[in-house]
Formats: sequence, structure tokens, C-alpha cells
Amino acid sequence: MKKVFRSFIDFLEIMAAAIAIVFLLLNFVLISVVVTGSSMEPTLWNGEFGLSFIISRKININRFDIVVIDSSQSDDLLVKRVIGLPGEVIRYENNQLYINDEAIEEEYLVDSYTNNFEVFLGDDEYFCLGDNRDVSRDSRYYGPFTSSEIKSSHVLILYPFSSIGWNK
Repeated sequence: MKKVFRSFIDFLEIMAAAIAIVFLLLNFVLISVVVTGSSMEPTLWNGEFGLSFIISRKININRFDIVVIDSSQSDDLLVKRVIGLPGEVIRYENNQLYINDEAIEEEYLVDSYTNNFEVFLGDDEYFCLGDNRDVSRDSRYYGPFTSSEIKSSHVLILYPFSSIGWNK
């Protein structure tokens, strides 16, 4: 009887450790992401599920990273691409991106049009856009996002299985 009881205690200890590890991973290392809507097509599709890395966001946020944003202006987590970094001047003219007056190519865009505008970013402001510019609610709608609103960067799609892979 002692062996059964000891085995049960061992099982409970393993389960508690596993739950603690998953809790730590999902609160300090990873964030689960479900893509909602078509704003990131064709890079990410509606309904795709994945994980995004909190730690990589803490290290550095780079131009063209895909990030997960928790904005007080939206009920859902937003998945967008970083276009502008703090202190930059972002301008679109005739569907061409200019950063500090230098033309920048956006190779990930497919048949997407971006209206003309110009934005001056502050010291802690990031300008984030969806890849499907015609339907995306992004920094053009919400305004620039702060680093505290950006929860994670880089997305590993896990489902559907046909889409498994990294999306930076």
C-alpha cells in the first residue's frame, strides 16, 4: 500500500512541476496568439494559432518584426508589423515607404496600397501596420504604440499544421 501511495505522491509532484513550468512559460517567455481577421494576409491568415516570444521583445524590437500588441484601444490582441521605430519620420507617398526621407522596400507586401501620410514618432513610439493595408486597423487608426503595449515579437505558427513555421 505504501508503494501505491508513494507512486501517487510522485505523480502529483510531477504534475505540479509540469503545471508550474507551463505557467512560467506562458506568462514570462511565450504568449499564445490567435490571428483574428485578414489584416496580416498573406503573411498570417485568420484563425492561425501560434506562440510569440516575450523574451525577444524584451531584447529588441526591430523594423519589420511581427509583434503582438495589447492596446487599451482594442478588445483583442493585435498582430502587426513594425514599420517605424522611436524618433523616426514615417512617410508614405505614392505607395512608397520613406523612413527619414529614405525609400525603403517592403518585400512582404502583395498587391496592397497604402494611402499617403506622414508621422513623426516620439521617443517611445512604434508605428505598426498590417500587411493587408486595405483592411487593417493599425497605427493609422490607433496611433503609434508604446513599447509597453508591445507584448511580444516573432510568431511561430503551430496550427493549422499546413502553416507551421516562423513568421518574423
